[in-house]
Amino acid sequence: MPSPSLRLTVTSALFFAGIAMADPSPPEGFRAIFNGKDLTGWHGLNPHTSAKMVGDKKAANHQQQRAEFPSHWHVENGELVNVGTGPYATTDEEFGDIEFLIEYKTVPGADSGIYLRGTPQIQIWDKTQSFDPKKPDRKPHLGSGGLFNNTPNTPGRDPATVADKPFGEWNQFRIRQIGNRTWVWLNDQLVVDGAPMENYWDRTQPLPAKGPIMLQTHGGEIRWRNLFVREISPQEAALLPSKS
Repeated sequence: MPSPSLRLTVTSALFFAGIAMADPSPPEGFRAIFNGKDLTGWHGLNPHTSAKMVGDKKAANHQQQRAEFPSHWHVENGELVNVGTGPYATTDEEFGDIEFLIEYKTVPGADSGIYLRGTPQIQIWDKTQSFDPKKPDRKPHLGSGGLFNNTPNTPGRDPATVADKPFGEWNQFRIRQIGNRTWVWLNDQLVVDGAPMENYWDRTQPLPAKGPIMLQTHGGEIRWRNLFVREISPQEAALLPSKS
């Protein structure tokens, strides 16, 4: 029987090789977390807007964001679409150790990302932007997939290679999260190799054990499709290498 690591690689490769359009049918061992038809299982939340709120004020903010969600997000041709406004698309369900498959397509000037366990983030850049020496920690020219909200110059903060496809084409992420460690493959290229994801909300604390997946929207249209998750058991996690 092939090792868990090899099985993950083969399954993901077959998944991405075989899909040219939105297909809510997950590969073996995975399940869809977006049905391709409506917003069931998702709600709106930008956690940054309420991070310093407490009690009734925070609850009211979250309720308002849930109410606003359908006016900013919609489903089109099996794709989850946002034009760059409103709260982030947030799963009702919380996840711990997972492998996550997702495709996205965005536009010039947009800035997005994927929050794991409610924590920012696997970054999505417009790689055609020029590096600005006045903002030395912002490096869109290095491409997408890095753990942008980690401390600058730490492992995984910037991707190992530029793997983004040209605008107009779909990009594919394969993400593995085990404990606080994150692996990211972008278009079949390993761009983050088991780097620790920091707890953005409180860097003195470990990454939460569970939390929602959140799809950030900021600055321009982004489309998502084929969102599939597979939970990783503690037994399997113990067998996987700390590096790929």
